[in-house]
Amino acid sequence: MKNIYNYTLEELETYFIEQKEKKFRATQIYEFLYKKRVKSFAEMTNIGKNTIDNLKNNFTLNRIKFLLKQEDKGVKKYLFELSDKQRIETVLMYHNYGISICVSSQVGCNMGCKFCESGRLKKIRNLEASEIVEQILYIEEDIKKRISHVVVMGIGEPFDNYDNVMKFVKIINCPKGIDIGSRHITISTCGIIKGIEKFILEKGQVNLAISLHAPNDTIRKTIMPIAKANPLDKLMLTIKKYIKTTNRRVTFEYIMLDNINDSKECALELSKLLKNMNCYVNLIPYNETENIGYKRTKNSQIMQFYDILKKNNINVTIRKEFGSKVDAACGQLRANQNIGG
Repeated sequence: MKNIYNYTLEELETYFIEQKEKKFRATQIYEFLYKKRVKSFAEMTNIGKNTIDNLKNNFTLNRIKFLLKQEDKGVKKYLFELSDKQRIETVLMYHNYGISICVSSQVGCNMGCKFCESGRLKKIRNLEASEIVEQILYIEEDIKKRISHVVVMGIGEPFDNYDNVMKFVKIINCPKGIDIGSRHITISTCGIIKGIEKFILEKGQVNLAISLHAPNDTIRKTIMPIAKANPLDKLMLTIKKYIKTTNRRVTFEYIMLDNINDSKECALELSKLLKNMNCYVNLIPYNETENIGYKRTKNSQIMQFYDILKKNNINVTIRKEFGSKVDAACGQLRANQNIGG
């Protein structure tokens, strides 16, 4: 049985045309799924019995299973179980500009970033588009409010699951579906050049964020093994091509690691690397975990780094820190539930 949340509107239209049904059936069903949020095909009240039987015989409405929620001021963290008993996590954050959700795209991650809890738990499999969509559906149901912004920055590397992630974007962006605007959707990659090149061809308005975390290859390769196959010079050329082609600004994520990438020299080097680019830097205070030895940069050092970038005309922000009562690091909640793999 196929999960109906895996289907874009166009795919559902094609299905009904092949079934000798009217194309508009797809729109009706999409609105039941994403506007009225029905839990069964039987609730689709103005759809004919034959169509309902067709849906029941060919599709499932199975959802991911909620296991656990941690809460603190401005943040909620959810742990979900999938149909094969694997587990993922999703983070909800309240901002002054709206409500954002950080979704996972894989079970585990193979990128191996040394500072990341997700990378400690190796990739088991990619998530299907439906399993990413359902993270939003469940959380909107839980908070009884619409989510305004979506970031694909949870467990996993989105461009290592490219097709499913792009299908997910199409589903949540659809006006007949969840209807989240393209410019309110961000995909974050650790810098897979081939993925960025494919993303350029999409010619959409979805935002791109790069997990940079170092101003040079020497540091980057020590904390991000993926940098060996995606060297900084080639990565930057690809990003500049993206900016020129799409006329879109790029976000560079930069986790502040004590005595690793937070020196004055690093700030100056980063300023030089990003000079005259249509971009901004998001400095991220590190969430320490018991399993990884890296430490958080002191606030005074973060501010010094920030000031150097500012003085060199680099647009920069410091990410808001959320509550300490949740397992804040990406993958930490899943890891702390004694999940193998």
